[in-house]
Amino acid sequence: MRKRLARSFASVGWRCDLDAVRIGIDVGGTKIEGLLLGDDGREVVRHRVPTPAAYEDVLRAISKLVTGLEQGAGAPGRATVGVGTPGFLQPGRGVIWNSNLLCLNDRPLDRDLVAALSRPVRLANDAKCFVLSEAIDGAAAPPAGLDRSRPDVVFGATLGTGVGGGIVIDGRVLTGENGAATEWSHTTLPFLNPDERSPYPCVCRHPSCIESFISGRGLEATYRALGGDGAAGAEIAQREASGEEIARRTFTLYEDRLARALASVINLVDPRVIVLGGGVSNNPRIFAGVPKLLERYTVARDLRTTVVRAAHGDASGVRGAAFLFNLEP
Repeated sequence: MRKRLARSFASVGWRCDLDAVRIGIDVGGTKIEGLLLGDDGREVVRHRVPTPAAYEDVLRAISKLVTGLEQGAGAPGRATVGVGTPGFLQPGRGVIWNSNLLCLNDRPLDRDLVAALSRPVRLANDAKCFVLSEAIDGAAAPPAGLDRSRPDVVFGATLGTGVGGGIVIDGRVLTGENGAATEWSHTTLPFLNPDERSPYPCVCRHPSCIESFISGRGLEATYRALGGDGAAGAEIAQREASGEEIARRTFTLYEDRLARALASVINLVDPRVIVLGGGVSNNPRIFAGVPKLLERYTVARDLRTTVVRAAHGDASGVRGAAFLFNLEP
């Protein structure tokens, strides 16, 4: 693992301290997961706890996780700490915003964690952590002989109950001037048909936003709109695989919408790889069907951008958080 990581970093000119002990924390709506990576990049210990409802309890839960992970690895006080959160940290205001874990909104989570842990802490949106993990040594890792004459751009999306996104450029997470880079799912789905409407209203309140079409909820709502019952996404996928016509039509429509959404990313930042994670991405037909549709909506032809499934699955978010502190350009 250590040699593989070192090769990945070197191929694009990144530098990473592989002698450091790294902790990643992934703050979710129902659980907080912690992971400690050893000085060779290997997972040493992992633990998760339920997510408390109150902000102060979230701080305490993270602090206890960090302490417990360090003690379990015999490295008290040595680890750097990166944290992935829902929402994003606004540099100007210095607080978390747009988090579905409501207790985090309008809170200076980074400063409060620095005080609680008595060490520097780096924060990033959880979807951005997912992409960082996959860009380092996952499905979007830089290949040998990568052309260094242009930036290496990786885009990733998590297709779950909601939709997240992230961009990693030359091994660094793109956050942006307002901290809101790649909040792409709350923009209008491109190339809307005249009679096309969101299958459900998104919390962002913008009609026809990308998330409302390509999230798991969007897939399920589309299935109902086409005459299906209230089946969950995984069940719809099973029905599609068994030949049910409504499920087949649902996925045909879903794939076209996902292709339109991803084509807008290609037209804007032209990534080398698009990596997909989340529950909806567990259906293999997406990776067969969507790439074939992209050129309907992209300016470029003979696309070299590849669409791949996340290699680390649910672990990508917490792994990416662990790498936040140690990557240097």
